[in-house]
Amino acid sequence: MASFRDILKYYSHYWKISVLSIGASSLLALADLLAPYAIGQTLNVLSGKPTDNVTQKLISAIASVTQQPVNQTLSLAVLLGLIFVVSVVKSPIEPWVGNWFHWVIPLTARRDQMRNAIGKILTLPLEFYDENNAGRISSRIAKGVANYTWTYPEIAGEFIPEVVRLIGIFAVIWLMEWRIGLLILLSFLLILGFTLKGLQEVTKREEILDEYIEDTESRNSEIITNIKTVKAFATETEELKRQTTRLDRELKVVIHRIHKGYVTLGTYQQTFVQLCLFSVLGFSLAATVGGKISIGYFVTIYTLASMAYSQLRPISIIAEVFARRYASMIRFHEFMETSEGVDAINLAENARAAQPPYKFTGKVELSGLTFGYDSEKPVLQDVNLLIHPRQTIALVGRSGSGKSTLVKLLFRYFEPNSGRILIDGEDIRSLDVTRYRQRLAIVHQEVDVFNGTLLENLTYGNRSATFEQVEDACRIAKVDDFVQLLPHGYYTVVGERGMRLSGGQRQRLGIARALLVEPDVLIFDEATSSLDYESERSIQIAMRNILGTRTTIIIAHRLSTIREADAIVVLDRGRIVEVGSHNELLKQQGVYRRLHSLQETGQLLD
Repeated sequence: MASFRDILKYYSHYWKISVLSIGASSLLALADLLAPYAIGQTLNVLSGKPTDNVTQKLISAIASVTQQPVNQTLSLAVLLGLIFVVSVVKSPIEPWVGNWFHWVIPLTARRDQMRNAIGKILTLPLEFYDENNAGRISSRIAKGVANYTWTYPEIAGEFIPEVVRLIGIFAVIWLMEWRIGLLILLSFLLILGFTLKGLQEVTKREEILDEYIEDTESRNSEIITNIKTVKAFATETEELKRQTTRLDRELKVVIHRIHKGYVTLGTYQQTFVQLCLFSVLGFSLAATVGGKISIGYFVTIYTLASMAYSQLRPISIIAEVFARRYASMIRFHEFMETSEGVDAINLAENARAAQPPYKFTGKVELSGLTFGYDSEKPVLQDVNLLIHPRQTIALVGRSGSGKSTLVKLLFRYFEPNSGRILIDGEDIRSLDVTRYRQRLAIVHQEVDVFNGTLLENLTYGNRSATFEQVEDACRIAKVDDFVQLLPHGYYTVVGERGMRLSGGQRQRLGIARALLVEPDVLIFDEATSSLDYESERSIQIAMRNILGTRTTIIIAHRLSTIREADAIVVLDRGRIVEVGSHNELLKQQGVYRRLHSLQETGQLLD
């Protein structure tokens, strides 16, 4: 569980400038105390009473420098000059030594932390995304960084300087009349203790609320993503009811547990503050009447006390706001502390540029490969397979037989429990993961498309590809069959998740994108299983143009797409049970023949 100390680490890279800017703001806050002090001494001068020792020494020093006699005129001039310095002269200085840095620091930190958060997103293991959807992750990052950004100016520019000013007030009043100073100090300690205890209770409720809000925003994201399914099943009313229930729950927590707590805390605090201020007035008046302090000191003490107690409300508001934001900042820190995946790459640009690219022949060997997401329930068991360069291998089997898991291991998304995967005789775990993956490419069943132009999506894996290379890849993948039909050709914006393209068009885009990285190993992961016959036929033609040009691995449910493979590998319950060509396997009375018969009769592999 993260703590307050962890929150401070957010600004650890800026501590030097933070200390300087907070220190300057605090000194300027202390300077404000000179004005009521000077006014009190001015009253003494006007009423014919002597000023205190500090003021007398200041006036005498200025008299000796200016060669002026010490009289009422000089005393008033000195006191007026002091007020001018701490009010007028200070005004243009304060925004630059304080406010400027109080915003430069959090805005710079926001840029840096957002970059770090994006880096974290790119290096987290795949299982993290299986447990947390995009809406939940985005909400946690956005809310956490925003609250960090808004909180710093309030703490550094208001809270800390105000606390320093309060300490200065205690010191000044203590020097004037220590009994009243002690009274104010004790009252503040009581208020502080009571406030902190109340805020601790409210903070716990804020953490609960933060989780509730995250759940609601997560579901909102899912509704937006799956809006077609929602409409297709006419579940709009049900979704609205579910989200309304969540919103009602949030409101109940906000009003009856959190807001009520803040109001109750503020009621007790305000009542106690007014009682204490009235007590200070009474004690100061008694001390003045008794001749223990002058009228100037009486005015100064009451003015400073009023100033001190008046700061309690703004300080409390800042504390309450911080308490409201605390939970989201803690959750952001916990997200940033999430362990990276074993496949995490080095995101430093210079690290990528400094190393020459790998070049493989495409020889892939699986040796004694065993893996399970749960070590006690293996998905793959003792898999041994040799794939020669430029050979086309098809992986088939029922759902859950381990086909896609094998590909995930090949891409190093996970590490095998035992055994090895070799490429050109080298264990892939000994290779730089970035440079290794750059030599592989995959076309998924659902091709991921970004909201940009068709050209931007085609060159996603190879931004340096020339337009001639793009056209060549599109010709092989049959993208050129439809690109001319688009309103702006290659520069057509394809929409969120490529919604302006059909399923077959997205698949052909995925093939062309894979070809543009010129991979040594190309994988088709059920690339035609969700397409109609015409689209499937187009994809098959595109795939036929690729066979023999590089090592190709095809995962397929539809056996019609793999008849031309050099070898078909049949997986069953995580083991290789058959290997051979299409015709060879049909002659056997094995799993492949049974799967083929099921499809011939219109039944599913599943």
